This record gives sequence, structure tokens and C-alpha cells, in this order.
Amino acid sequence: MTLAIDSVDYIDSTDSLLRRHPANPILTSKDWPYRINSVFNAGTTLLEDGSTLLLCRVEDRRGLSHLCAARSVNGVDGWNIDPTPTLMPDPIRYPEELWGIEDPRITYVPELQQYVVAYTSYSKGGPGVSLALTKDFRTFERYGVIMSADDKDAALLPYRIGGLWALIHRPMTTLGAHIWISYSPDLHHWGSHRVMMEARKGAWWDANKIGLCCPPIETPRGWLMLYHGVRQTASGSLYRVGLALFDSKKPDVCLLRGDSWIFGPDADYERGGDVHDVVFPCGYTIHPDGDTINIYYGAGDSCIALAQASLQSLLRWLDHNGRPSDPELNS
Repeated sequence: MTLAIDSVDYIDSTDSLLRRHPANPILTSKDWPYRINSVFNAGTTLLEDGSTLLLCRVEDRRGLSHLCAARSVNGVDGWNIDPTPTLMPDPIRYPEELWGIEDPRITYVPELQQYVVAYTSYSKGGPGVSLALTKDFRTFERYGVIMSADDKDAALLPYRIGGLWALIHRPMTTLGAHIWISYSPDLHHWGSHRVMMEARKGAWWDANKIGLCCPPIETPRGWLMLYHGVRQTASGSLYRVGLALFDSKKPDVCLLRGDSWIFGPDADYERGGDVHDVVFPCGYTIHPDGDTINIYYGAGDSCIALAQASLQSLLRWLDHNGRPSDPELNS
């Protein structure tokens, strides 16, 4: 859906851009109908009836992850959680899933009339990117691994670009941990790999390692991307969220990139948990007004939380605080 962007008052403070919901955290392990260790990093979509579906990463007490669906009429509470895992690893037929499946991103593809779930498959070789297609989140058609290890943080664009499907992902290469885009005629065979945006260097908040958060949001001005940056500190990794805008017809072209992060761990459930100091969005929904956005994120690798924002305000902030992504300027 293309969104109408109207003029709004400029919001200078990043504290006002993403607002934590007072019901946070909205889902924890205590809500689950079977015994688990933690729930976090949920892919998200609106269903035909207007309800919200979260396809949650659930870590069991062995340390292995599977996916489980939770549905809510209002996207905040009253969650109806599948009584058993929705999508389990299948290491017999898909050995790349030996150590679990993680961090789904959901894209509804009108041409296929199906939801495409890009997720991380984890095995001895490391994390890779796998795809599964579904119409109802009850049955799935697995495509298997499409990007071999070490690769993750993937999402499909909702329609073809120049006749080809486009996948955003984050391989770990000799060039670094940057965000890439790749193209395919059939969702099976991928090529034309290009860097979309590089991690910065030095003391920047997004130095050395970045990755896609939610699937990009289509606006009249281009694809709006929330991405995470990982800063290594004396106490461990610090995950925060930034903004960038990409050309709608040439999505490997970055039009604007914010210099500062817009959302970082602050609440107790974000600073603590199994992994401290992590906010990690994997999905969003847009309200009927076409502007209000619900952003669902994993907090501390232990629970799921909700933040709300205005798309107009995000774009306005990027206009005032962003610049073209130039590796020479950002190094």
C-alpha cells in the first residue's frame, strides 16, 4: 500500500518519534500455553479480518528456536496463541534448520496471493536465509535455504522490481557486515547482489555491523527502512535502531540516512533479559489512517514489546537529520 504523506509539525527529538506502549511488554514467556524459555523478534502482518498476527521466535529450554503465531483483534492484548508450535525446524528434510529457525519477517505478496516468510535457519555452518510461503499461517510451503551462511536479517519486497523479486539481507563477507539486496526470477535462484548500505566505521553508533529490522515500508518518496546498528562496548553489544530512505525503483540507491539512532534500549525489559541492551524490531502494521504505525520488537531477547510512531514524522525527521549515504562521508 502506498501511503499519503501530509505536512506535520517537525519533531526534532528522537524521544518523540517512537513511543513505547504502556502495556509493554505485550508478550512474555508467561503467556505461552506450553513451557518455553523466551519469546521475541516477531514477524508481523495484518490479516484479512483486520486482526494482527505475530509470528514469534520462541526459544525452548534446550536453546533452540521455532516459530509460533499469536493473534489479536487490536494488536495490543487479548492474544490468542497457537497451542503448539506453528512452524518447527525440520532438520531431516532441511538440514540447515538443525539448530533452529529464527527472526521471521513477513511480506504479503499480491501476485502470489500468499505471505512470504523470510527467516534465519541455523545449523553447523552458521545462520542462513530460508523462505516459506503460506496463505493461512497453518500450513507452509518451504523453499529451503536461499542464502547460505553466514547470512540473516532478510525480507522480500512485496512486488517485482524490473521483473525480478528483490530480497534484502545481511551477509557477513570479507567486505564487512553490510545490508545487501539480491534479485531472482523465481524466488529460488538469486544473483545481481549489490550493497544497499554500508556499516560505518570508527565510533559511530552503527559502526561495523548493521542489518534490516522490519520489511521496508513503501511511501510515495521511496522505501523507508528501519535498520539496527550494533555497537560493541565494554559490557557487550548495544542494539539500536536508525532510519534510511531508498529509491522506489532502484532500491539499492540510498536517498537519505540518519546520522543518529532514533530508538534504543531504555526500559528495564530492554536493558535486562537474556541479552542485555537489545531492541530488535522485525515487523510492523499500519493503522487505517495510513500514518500511525505499530512497530513490534524483541526486547532483551526475552519478550515482545510495542512502539508506535507516525510515518509522516519519521520522514520529516529524516529530512532534517539525514543525508545521502556516502561511504566516504560516513567512514
